[in-house]
Amino acid sequence: MLRLQARLSSLCHGARAKMPDAARSKTQYGYNLPPGMGRYSSSQPQAKPDEKIQKLLVANRGEIAIRVFRACTEMNIRTVAIYSEQDKMHMHRQKADESYLIGKGLPPVAAYLNIPEIIQIAKENDVDAVHPGYGFLSERSDFAEACTDAGIKFIGPSAEVVYKMGDKVEARKAAIEAGVQVVPGTDGPVEDVEQARYFCEQYGLPVIFKAAYGGGGRGMRIVRNMEDIEENFMRARSEAEAAFGNGALFLEKFIERPRHIEVQILGDRYGEVVHLYERDCSVQRRHQKVVEIAPAPKLSPDIRAKMCADAKRLATHVGYENAGTVEFLLDNSGQYYFIEVNARLQVEHTVTEEVTGIDLVQNQIRIAEGRSLKELGLQQEDVNLQGCSIQCRMTTEDPARQFQPDTGRIEVFRSGEGMGIRLDSALGFAGAIISPYYDSLLVKVIAHARDHPSAAAKMLRTLKEFRIRGVKTNIPFLLNVLEHEKFLNGVVDTYFIDENPQLFKFYPSKNRAQKLLHFMGQTMVNGPQTPLATNMEPSDVIPTVPDIPYVKSAPLGWRDVLKKDGPEGFAKKVRDHKGLLLMDTTFRDAHQSLLATRVRTYDLKRISPYVTHRFNNLFSCENWGGATFDVAMRFLHECPWERLQQLREQIPNVPFQMLLRGANAVGYTNYPDNVVYKFCDLAVKHGMDIFRIFDSLNYFPNIKVGMEAVGNAGGVIEAAISYTGDVSDPMASKYTLQYYEDLATELVKAGTHILGIKDMAGVLKPRAAKMLIGALRDRFPDIPIHVHTHDTACAGVASMLACAEAGADVVDVAVDSMSGLTSQPSMGAVVAALQRTELDTGIQLSDVTNYSAYWEQTRNLYAPFECCKTLKSGNSDVYINEIPGGQYTNLQFQAFSLGLADQFEEVKKMYAEANKLLGDVPKVTPSSKVVGDMAQFMVQNKLNAKMVEERVEELSFPVSVVEYFQGYLGQPPGGFPEPLRTKILKGKERIEGRAGESLPPIDFEGLKESLEERHGNIIREVDVMSSALYPKVTDDFLEFREKYGPVDALDTKMFFVGPKMAQEVEVTIEKGKTLSIKALAVGDLSKAGKREVFFELNGQTRSVSITDEAASKELHFHPKALKGVRGSVGAPMPGTIVDIKVKSGDKVEKGQPLLVLSAMKMEMLVTAPCAGTIKTIHVEKSMKMEGDDLLVDIECE
Repeated sequence: MLRLQARLSSLCHGARAKMPDAARSKTQYGYNLPPGMGRYSSSQPQAKPDEKIQKLLVANRGEIAIRVFRACTEMNIRTVAIYSEQDKMHMHRQKADESYLIGKGLPPVAAYLNIPEIIQIAKENDVDAVHPGYGFLSERSDFAEACTDAGIKFIGPSAEVVYKMGDKVEARKAAIEAGVQVVPGTDGPVEDVEQARYFCEQYGLPVIFKAAYGGGGRGMRIVRNMEDIEENFMRARSEAEAAFGNGALFLEKFIERPRHIEVQILGDRYGEVVHLYERDCSVQRRHQKVVEIAPAPKLSPDIRAKMCADAKRLATHVGYENAGTVEFLLDNSGQYYFIEVNARLQVEHTVTEEVTGIDLVQNQIRIAEGRSLKELGLQQEDVNLQGCSIQCRMTTEDPARQFQPDTGRIEVFRSGEGMGIRLDSALGFAGAIISPYYDSLLVKVIAHARDHPSAAAKMLRTLKEFRIRGVKTNIPFLLNVLEHEKFLNGVVDTYFIDENPQLFKFYPSKNRAQKLLHFMGQTMVNGPQTPLATNMEPSDVIPTVPDIPYVKSAPLGWRDVLKKDGPEGFAKKVRDHKGLLLMDTTFRDAHQSLLATRVRTYDLKRISPYVTHRFNNLFSCENWGGATFDVAMRFLHECPWERLQQLREQIPNVPFQMLLRGANAVGYTNYPDNVVYKFCDLAVKHGMDIFRIFDSLNYFPNIKVGMEAVGNAGGVIEAAISYTGDVSDPMASKYTLQYYEDLATELVKAGTHILGIKDMAGVLKPRAAKMLIGALRDRFPDIPIHVHTHDTACAGVASMLACAEAGADVVDVAVDSMSGLTSQPSMGAVVAALQRTELDTGIQLSDVTNYSAYWEQTRNLYAPFECCKTLKSGNSDVYINEIPGGQYTNLQFQAFSLGLADQFEEVKKMYAEANKLLGDVPKVTPSSKVVGDMAQFMVQNKLNAKMVEERVEELSFPVSVVEYFQGYLGQPPGGFPEPLRTKILKGKERIEGRAGESLPPIDFEGLKESLEERHGNIIREVDVMSSALYPKVTDDFLEFREKYGPVDALDTKMFFVGPKMAQEVEVTIEKGKTLSIKALAVGDLSKAGKREVFFELNGQTRSVSITDEAASKELHFHPKALKGVRGSVGAPMPGTIVDIKVKSGDKVEKGQPLLVLSAMKMEMLVTAPCAGTIKTIHVEKSMKMEGDDLLVDIECE
């Protein structure tokens, strides 16, 4: 590349040296601009036969090549395209009549700078004119001269004018000679850093480096500090060499807060020049124009007239022929300065065409054919302005990542259209490949209307209609610009973007349909994205929802009582109620016990309206908390907060109840108190009503934290006692009736609204139930009592009836098809048993039957998680081992999956022994996990309790067991068993009292900033809370949601196992928006290890590219940077490594340059994200990188 650039530079200087002096000194007259010429008029004068262009080659690519081809086609001129190896599939070559490969073996940009080969192609194919477009060779005088020498017309100014105007130093001289005021600057190119430093000392800062042989923001750097001169000089020169084949720079004083105004001119060979008025190009980023407007809004007529006159005077002075642009900076005082001439067609020529009705490209060609402006009907007095036009440059850049260029395949392209809208593009189609080799421009969108606000409205509407998927675009940024009050007002300066950070606050496009296709494709190629527990298949049956009559409002329920009377009044009304009230656990604990907590919001929402209308007299619906919180994110890829909110919308009249693990909230560890308080506050705001608060060790200080948090949030406090043992056993000495009465007394004194009994293992026998509930009722006659149990021993219905008879106000049940075994007792059985008695529940058995039918069908959708795969019946041995219901299922399944089914009986026996070793504790999450871990440890190591005690000092115990003895869960009833505790801890830290009490508060704002740094500005308050509870799970969930979208909208079988081929499904992503999807085919494996998966979406074919994970293991790919690891530095954009500034072992400071990456003719400095030591450099110079490829590993300090 460097050799080629050097050769091009020598050719350029050689061409200038050969230019005859006569040619240099010959006076050439300018040209006048075209007056009101009809838009795209075909009634133009014909060229002389000997000058008529028959075949034209465009020495360019992309949308400008297509723009010229279209003009030629209208003029019956045959067209020729050239294309590089990287552009073989590019649209511009297909739009031409002929196309030829150029620059084989050369770098991508160099191919289009290969003058000899372009001339050779033109001569071999009888081309009689060349249009340079913009960029590349468009401002190279040696190219213009080479065309002329070959007898080929150059569509543009003469070589001499291209030389004078293309060299910004020469252009300054010409402007001064013509009497046009210029910005102070160097007389010639800056040779070195010292010369640049001298200029800065003489004129002061700020200054700006500019490429002498090109524009478009390439090779431009502003310097505000003397110490930055060298770095900016090197970067600007390197960019200029890469973009224009010559790194020459000049330096000028930087004008603060200017408007960038440019005047479009046209000149003929007969000395006439006209202007086509001005354009405002002040909306810029990194000196590159983003939005252009014609005419400049609110520009005074006097300044407009003077500026246009100066543009014409300069063009006339240099003998300008063809199209060009004279650019000015306009300061706040109304003073303007000439800065440069672009001796070519501009990217933004389109807005001038719209407001004048003049086809600039066709007139360029006609002028090259020898026509005069007069013959073309382009007199100055006839050029009139017609309304306002705005152009937006839509690019494949990600504004959320500092506009890093994005690459890849456009999966979806749907454009905005309509009256007053013009689109100029070359890659505006699905399937187009966006490469890292060229400019990131995707589409030029041009709006034309009667005035600036109307044009802005059209543009805004059009951009919102665009749907582009597969690559990032700057559309969100453009929308912010167009909606900004200052832009709509019409006057902005070049500081507009820098001074309005709100422009960079984006609402990312949802892109839901394409993300769902990616998820479905991923499932089809790589299998289920939620691990399936068994080989059982989900059912094909779509569960039938029972009919309910249409009514405008839900019938009154107990939640209406709560909203009217508050928690205390609600509790009083519950206590005064005569019949037995029921809590339905079907929405949570039932499926946690039977289906591994895998039931999705999709199926809960479907049956919710039926619950609203047929079960409005339920005490509550348990639907949240406990394991459902993290499982929703971890395995179902749903937001638990959204589940709560959506169910509340569907069931407005029944109180919602959740399980709160005291100081553990819904986690498995201790949290700072502010986390528990904030969690409860958010839960109430999202629709939660009643909190069953417990501690796995019945440790009152932990329960009290939860009670206070719920009370502060305005929720109903149901403080619960975890039941274990057997109060009916006269030999019991630890968990006696007195123990429970004393604990209940503490809870009532602390302010509980309802007293809960949580029999998590289902060991509360009917006789014990009467004794316990009877004693509590006598002790606390005014406090409602709520009892929870599991039906593991199949005695649950009898126990709950005994509780009701003894004075319980509420008992827990599950609908029949989701009851029994390790779930709760049958709702239908309890309802039927109490019909026509004083304790009648008020629920109709027929309603229960219909409700049960739905869940019976739904349960078959969750066959891969069905507990009945291993659990075939109830087990009365639970009275011995006291294994909680949900844990019983999990332990049995683990034994089966590990091939230890024959040892499950041993695991149950060891569970009882482990419990005794640990001090005979209440067993509920997380204490039950400690006992379970200890039991499995003992079975695996063939230990019994006695052997553990004998060998305790030589054994390595599970972490959960060690932390239990340290006191992380709290203090167990009766204290820790000694000397076992001391021997297991071996001197480790002991926590006396409540563990969470000593934890520092969580900084929620800091946590939010951290999440936004990793996941973007989409973080909600609930995401912060989820992260405070489950950091890694939340990170994974947010990444999954961003990648795959609203997978919770898919039906359950589709979610678990994906679609069958040719299966048609409908997916409702929001009210009134339903997608129709059909899977069509899965393609063969590509060299990159990917498969293309084809779908039909709403009748249109779409495809997604999916990495085959199994096949990719055999292929080598460059490693990716680790997300969230500060020292793992990834490529910010696809590109090529051009410079490495560090080596392994170097000490670096935060922000220190590490390497330079080049892509799309732009260089980016990659800096250290932290201070530390360079561990490994994973790249070499000239390596081509993809986005997020690992560059450097830093060991951060």
